[in-house]
Amino acid sequence: MDTTTKYREILKQVILEYAKLRPSHGQIRLDAVCDEIRDRYALMHVGWDGSRRVRGNLLYVVIQEGKVLIEYDGIGYGISSDLIARGIPESDIIFAEELVSTAVA
Repeated sequence: MDTTTKYREILKQVILEYAKLRPSHGQIRLDAVCDEIRDRYALMHVGWDGSRRVRGNLLYVVIQEGKVLIEYDGIGYGISSDLIARGIPESDIIFAEELVSTAVA
């Protein structure tokens, strides 16, 4: 199995596991979005918390040039530790914030 295929499978597994979780309050569902053609992976939260509408990304991750680019991570403990535990080397995980700091420098 090549690296990109391996990373796709790991990302899908982790995001689908997160999607099984239930928020502690409100009527909110978690939707996994896995676009293997474009290598885009997201976890969305959608629903209601009382009278307040809830919607948006909890996670947005891209596979690009053999690396896992974490564009947004709204998970409290972070997805990177789960990805590393499943076999993605820490050196292949990049946070979008790191790209900004190198682009500005």
